[in-house]
Amino acid sequence: MASGWRGILGFDYGIVQAPLGPDISGPELAAAVADAGAIGLLRLPDWPSPDRVRELIRKTRSLTSRPFGAAIVLAFPHEENLRVVLEEKLAVLQVYWGEFPRERVEEAHRAGVKVLHQVRAIASCRPAVGSLEEAAKAKEAGVDGIIVQGREAGGHVIGQEGLFPLLPRVVDLVSDSGTPVIAAGGIVDGRGYAAALALGAQGVCLGTRFVATEESFAHPIYKQKLIEMSRTDYTNVFGRARWPDAPQRVLETPFYAGWKSNLSDQETEESQPIIGHSIIHGMHKDIRRFAGTVPNATATGDISSMAMYAGQGVGLIKEIIPAGEVVKRLVSEAKDVIRERLSDLK
Repeated sequence: MASGWRGILGFDYGIVQAPLGPDISGPELAAAVADAGAIGLLRLPDWPSPDRVRELIRKTRSLTSRPFGAAIVLAFPHEENLRVVLEEKLAVLQVYWGEFPRERVEEAHRAGVKVLHQVRAIASCRPAVGSLEEAAKAKEAGVDGIIVQGREAGGHVIGQEGLFPLLPRVVDLVSDSGTPVIAAGGIVDGRGYAAALALGAQGVCLGTRFVATEESFAHPIYKQKLIEMSRTDYTNVFGRARWPDAPQRVLETPFYAGWKSNLSDQETEESQPIIGHSIIHGMHKDIRRFAGTVPNATATGDISSMAMYAGQGVGLIKEIIPAGEVVKRLVSEAKDVIRERLSDLK
């Protein structure tokens, strides 16, 4: 197969490195993914910080000559940060947790920036409806790709439906537009990549697997937990005050296991003691118990009691490796699955 196998949006491969908050996917990780021919995404601040955004972009450009992108959470103030992304003419803008209408997509396109919109199922008695409605809006807005996130994903996941039942429905919905659909949630290796392709996706988006890389800005203890542990849980224990109604999938660390059934529904991190400190996008932050902030490389204090997001595929992660090696293995393994296990089917 050619080196451009399953490429999307002008990149060599249909592999997207998820934006990892608060700053886990920084310049080093995004550049390493870009150098490997995949889509590396910077995670931008959740507050207006245009100078910081420009600094992140320019540092990344100093590390790679390949195209890359940035991600914005629409639920937080983002206009100033978005302006810098368009001024700097990044290859890709990923948006999620909110609407990004046609006029904004067209604004990005005028700057030469392609738009990926991540959709998720809204928690309700009919969970898939939310994603289908969001996908329809994204399609109508003229986005360049749609990321479909299943409940298996790590971090904040509002959806209630698994990826594989949901994915083909979104593929069918947008099939007449030619919009690439990218699968996210629990995918960590080439088997998951091949399975997503079989259901109609043109690419995959991985988060947890890229946290567990040499270039990620995650704290070493967090990385080590990702290769030691295999159990996750879907919870609302962390970050209730700052990001309400946004459940998350986390590692079942001893700290979490001891508290998950003993915390009242009304309790939030605001009344909890400070258990550590961190520098996030250049700003000093206190970390309170039950805060939704995962420990980055600067974090100090009781690291093991901090939130540690992880998708359900974490049990397949056995080592910390370079991000470029993650991309290389994904492509190689997916090719092997398709060639050895699927090509003989009649």
